[in-house]
Parts: sequence; C-alpha cells; structure tokens
Amino acid sequence: MINKFINKHKNEIDLFNSGNSFKSYKFLGVHKFMDGYIFSVWAPNADMVSLCGDFNSWNTKTHIMEKHNGIWYLFVKDVSEEYVYKYAITKNKNTVLKSDPYAFYSELRPGNASLVKTISDFKYEKLKTNKNIFKSPVNIYEVHLGSFITEKDGSFCNYRKVAPKLSNYLLEMGYNFVELLPVCEHPLDTSWGYQTTGYYSVTSRYGTPEDFQYFVGFLHKMGIGVIIDWVPGHFCRDEHGLYRFDGTSLYENNNNQLADNPGWGTCNFDFNKPQVRSFLISNAVFWMEYYNIDGLRVDAVANIIFNDFCKERSDKIKNEQGDFRNLKGIEFIKQLNNTINKLYPDNIMCAEDSSDFENVTKSTENGGLGFHFKWNMGWMNDTLSYIKLDPIYKKYMHNNLTFLMHYAFNENFILPISHDEVVHGKCSLFEKMPGYRKDKFAQVKSFMIYMYGMPGKKLSFMGNEFAQPLEWRFYEQVEWELLKYKEYSEVKYAISEINHIYLNHKAMWENDNSWDGFRWCDANDRDKSILSFARMSDDKNDVLVFIINFTPVKYENMAIGVPYFSEYKEIFTTDNVIYGGGNNLN
Repeated sequence: MINKFINKHKNEIDLFNSGNSFKSYKFLGVHKFMDGYIFSVWAPNADMVSLCGDFNSWNTKTHIMEKHNGIWYLFVKDVSEEYVYKYAITKNKNTVLKSDPYAFYSELRPGNASLVKTISDFKYEKLKTNKNIFKSPVNIYEVHLGSFITEKDGSFCNYRKVAPKLSNYLLEMGYNFVELLPVCEHPLDTSWGYQTTGYYSVTSRYGTPEDFQYFVGFLHKMGIGVIIDWVPGHFCRDEHGLYRFDGTSLYENNNNQLADNPGWGTCNFDFNKPQVRSFLISNAVFWMEYYNIDGLRVDAVANIIFNDFCKERSDKIKNEQGDFRNLKGIEFIKQLNNTINKLYPDNIMCAEDSSDFENVTKSTENGGLGFHFKWNMGWMNDTLSYIKLDPIYKKYMHNNLTFLMHYAFNENFILPISHDEVVHGKCSLFEKMPGYRKDKFAQVKSFMIYMYGMPGKKLSFMGNEFAQPLEWRFYEQVEWELLKYKEYSEVKYAISEINHIYLNHKAMWENDNSWDGFRWCDANDRDKSILSFARMSDDKNDVLVFIINFTPVKYENMAIGVPYFSEYKEIFTTDNVIYGGGNNLN
C-alpha cells in the first residue's frame, strides 16, 4: 500500500527534494488512500518514527513507520476524521512528540496535537478581480479576528459569525480588502499569530477549515478581497513544532548564529535546504488553492534577505560574497513570487520590508524580488513622528510630510498605519495627536485626508477609523460602544466619506506610480504647516486638489495654486459640522 502511494506521487516527491514542489501537501501529512489513511512525514535524520494518538492510547510502540528516502510512511485503517495524533520521533534514544507540519487542522490551545482532517476544494464564491491591480483602488482594513468582535462573554466568534458582521462594516466604511493577522495555528495568543506551529492549519480559535472557507467565500460574495499575513521567515521554538524536528536542525540552519532569532525568541528557516523551500512555497500555494485567498502580506522580509537582521554582525554570518545578504533567502523570495505569479496571476504579494533593499516590487526578470507591493515603513515613521508634534514645532519637521515624493515611485507602495503602531506603549492614532480632545479628533481626520491623498495604496488597522483612544488590546474586542458618543461617530462618518471618495475617484489611485498622477500646489508652506497638492486620473478628467492644514489656526482669503484654470468645487472638508467640525465651508 505504501509503495502504491509513493509511486503515485513519485514525481512530486522528487520535486520536493529538489526544492521545486509547490504542492507538497498533496503527499505529506495525512491523506485518504484506498480504504484507510496514509501518514507521511519528512524526518530524514530520525532513528525511528511512530504514529500515536487517541486511536492507540498514545502508544509510541505499536504504529512504527517505514522510511523511504528521508520520508516516513504508515498506512492505517483504524482511524477516522477528527482523531488526534502526533509523531513520536526518536533520535539518539531521545523521543519527542511532534505535531504534523502538514496537518490541515489542529487542537485548540493549550492542546497542540494534529487532527486527522482532509479539506474539500473551495466551493464558495470567488472574487471577481480587476486584472490591473496597480491601476485599481486598494483600501485595506487590517483585522485581528480575535479582537474585531467577540461573544458577550469575551470568547472568540466563529468565522461564520464574523463574516457578515465584518463584510457589512467594510462595505459601510468603504474598504475593499481585508488583511487578517496570521490565521495559521499558533500556541500563544500574545504572539497574534506571528509565531507559528501549524502552517497548514487554520487556527481552531475561530472554527474549522470549512468555516474559514465560508468566511472567505462570504466576503468574496460582497466584493471584498481577503489577504492574510504570512510568516515564512521564522518559527517558534515550542517542542511540538518544527524546532529540531527530527532531533537535528532540520527546518533551521545548523549554524546557531544563523538559526537563532533572539529578538523574537524564534528560529529562522534555513533556505539552503530545498525541502524547506518546498514546504514554504507549497504553503503559500495551499492557502490560495484551498481557501482561495487573494494575496499574502509576507511578514519580516528583511529577516529573510539579511543574515544580520536584528543581530550583531559577525564573519560567521557573512555569505560567500563577503556581505550580509542571505543569498538563498533572496532566491527563495524570487522563486516564491514567480510561482504565485504563474499559478495565481491576479493575486497580490506584498512585502513588509523595513530595509532599504532595492527593487522589491520590480519583476525578477528585471532584477527585482517580484513583489507587487511594499509597505512604506519610511513614510509611516516620518508622518507619525510629525503628527505627534505640538503645532508650534511642526514647521521644523515639515519635510517629514513631503519627503515621500523623493522616492514615491521607486516601488509600488502601500501606505500603512498598522497594528504595530497602536500597541506596546506607542499609543493609539488618536492619542498620538497633541492638544485637547477636540484637537485630537480634528487631527485624526486631517491626517487621514493626507494619507488618502498621497500616492500609494492604503492600509489602516481596525479602530483607527473612529479614533479609538485606547491602544489595541488583542484580548478584547474593539471599543464599538464608543460609537454611541457623537464625537467618535462623527469621525467614523468622516473616514467613511474619505474612503468612498477614494474608491470613486480615479484620480486617487489610477496613477499611483508616476508623476503623471500627482502635482504639488505648494509643498513649502512650512510656516503655516499647510500642504496642498493635486491628484489626476490618466485622462485628466478627474482632478482633485487637497489642501490640508495641520494646525488649528484658521486662514481666510488664502491663495492656493491649482493645476488647471477651471472652476473647483469643494466636495469634502473635515470642518463640516456633520463630521464634528466648526462648519467653515468654502
């Protein structure tokens, strides 16, 4: 039986060992086969591997697996769906119980065993996409599912229950994409999913694989794209996970200085190993094949492309060319993006890259990494530093607002105000603003106008859109109760209007990556802290002029240059009384 299974998947197994299997989940893990199930696990250096679980009272001696070219197999009849299991992996007489790296479902924490689970093909609504995402509006609402909304007792909501609530809110607010913090299985809530153990397991916190398929399909039906955060750079050290999986450094590097990630208490993947590359690229494909997600935001790209990321430099972590680039990591990224572009050409690959590595969003054929978009971390840091300043000091850092335009078209950027900026003592967006409460509300609205006006796609974390005053807390839901108060509901209404203006005006997104779509009116009015610029569509039939005052000082009869001699109509001002302003209209 095992030989039949191996022969059936021989080509894919060969590709796996060469680093070119993009569907290794078809033969690794647990799969229905004939009148039973085949279990298979890559553990080439183990002395013995056995299968144990509730079907055999966790006996590590009864279900011994067979090894063929580094992969261990076992055919079992006496199991069924929802049974739990682990692999007992023995090396040098030491046995450790490991979860299945390819399991499609896992126990809810604190349990960490794998479940015998197969997944049917995606049967729900697929998203009708615009072929040219670069000339389309991309307005992303970043969400942590566990704290977007909870049950009355504070427990997690099921994917099926969240789907209509979230999609209705996104449509009301004018977002056309949702980006989910990692939904892969992870043992610790406080990691938010960024320290993964089950790369192929959708987290059981919110339901089953079928529930998540329903969630994605429901959002697609409403016209909303689904992006998930994905963490291919490093993994957590929990004993049941990938760490020293077969008793040796299997998924991580043999060189501890390269493997160790002290900043996050994790281990870095070793991209030199072809099977590791197959594992990760297959995982990216898996989420698109079985869950039909519309893109991946690749976390911590700098940790993949540099050996010295968050480390002291040492000759021991230099590459063969004498610098600190991770050459195999760069090769992996290119291979990943080429694969997704070939198999899922309409999907989005986005880099969260904090480095100054060049050509992140250029094609690999033109010497780039092949991503579609890159988070603009420089813009984010510059602008957040600016908005914290008291108005009397803003003129000294006026360049923080304008510096973006020196490099705005070097990459295809997303302008993000993400979860990382409203947690760990960094203050909420609202509390970053100086002054009294009324000043803070006004500045949140002004900042959002600036963000949505500048070139680049948009991303904002939940709660920003109504000026939630408290930092994000992953263990309780967003402070929706604040919306019964006038001030917060006015900000929410204003941001909703800004979002819908963004979606409905080509000038704001059709030409995000060239000067043809942007023109300064006045970039240098630092003494008044006023910025003015214009955005234009390709055909120049849609032209919007933005005038943003970053101080509470009021100016009348002030001349502003405009790009075309024409009549201009005010379509939005944050000072409208319906948004909580003083009703000084033009």
